[in-house]
Amino acid sequence: MSAARKHVVVFRKIPDDLLGRIAERHDVTVADPRRADELPRFRDALHGACGLIGSSYKLGASELREANSLRVISSISVGVDNYELPFLKQRGITLCHTAGVLTETTADTVFALVMATSRRLVELSNHVREGRWTRNIGEDLFGWDVHGKTLGVLGFGRIGQAVARRAALGFDMPVIFHDPFDVTLPAALAGRAQRASFDEVLARADIVALTLPLCDETRGLMDAGAFSAMKPGAIFVNGSRGAIVREDALLAALDSDHLRAAGLDVFAVEPLAHDSPLRNHPKVTALPHIGSATHETRRAMAELATDNLLRVLDGATPVAAFDLSTI
Repeated sequence: MSAARKHVVVFRKIPDDLLGRIAERHDVTVADPRRADELPRFRDALHGACGLIGSSYKLGASELREANSLRVISSISVGVDNYELPFLKQRGITLCHTAGVLTETTADTVFALVMATSRRLVELSNHVREGRWTRNIGEDLFGWDVHGKTLGVLGFGRIGQAVARRAALGFDMPVIFHDPFDVTLPAALAGRAQRASFDEVLARADIVALTLPLCDETRGLMDAGAFSAMKPGAIFVNGSRGAIVREDALLAALDSDHLRAAGLDVFAVEPLAHDSPLRNHPKVTALPHIGSATHETRRAMAELATDNLLRVLDGATPVAAFDLSTI
């Protein structure tokens, strides 16, 4: 390895041309630690790694303790809950992510769940597929309007605001939101979205959409008390992180008919266990964590992660770095 070249570990598949960009300037080890046959090579490669690029794998102090040369982790994600932030801060390791490029795509997914749960789209599509559509449907299969309903958004960052725009501007929905931080209301939502307390959002919203990041303060936030505080007959949608929700409490709220339905793109354990009652629950529309999963957005995420990695290794400022000074 020359003095200019550094060692990079790629721990999740990226497009060949982006892998080539990295390999032109640095020595690369490609090893997916989710695969048992590649995990030893991944662990060995960490010893001399200056940079890591990938996603969807837990990297804490125990995994990175021997990575003494590590300068940067470039995560192909906006969420950073797979990383032990205090450890990275202590070691002076830069953590990059892909904030911004997946906002609109993830908001599309969240609002698709709002539509699907309210209009029972998956359930009724299966009704047709399974040959049970033999006459005009009755009231037992009717859905509920989306337009005009009050949307409550918990977490009003980029994605929460994008969901609110779809609701307010596209479906004439009053929007109330709660965020633990001060948020400047975008001009497009002026007069259409109103800040409210956490409890007020739960009590007033016909549909509650969760777009919060996972952290110590939000883990388990949606518990039995939170679900019981929601408006009877409300719908719950989660497009953020599964661990924010106590799934047993959600199931209880659905089974008691306190909640009408739930649309879930994320779960506490992924992939969802085969024996999870959420898998086949009649009131649950479940997706396999597809929030940003379009060809265009995943490509953009990989490009940004590659740019972030190369810039840090060149001693430059990355395009999108997580601010570790806030922890």
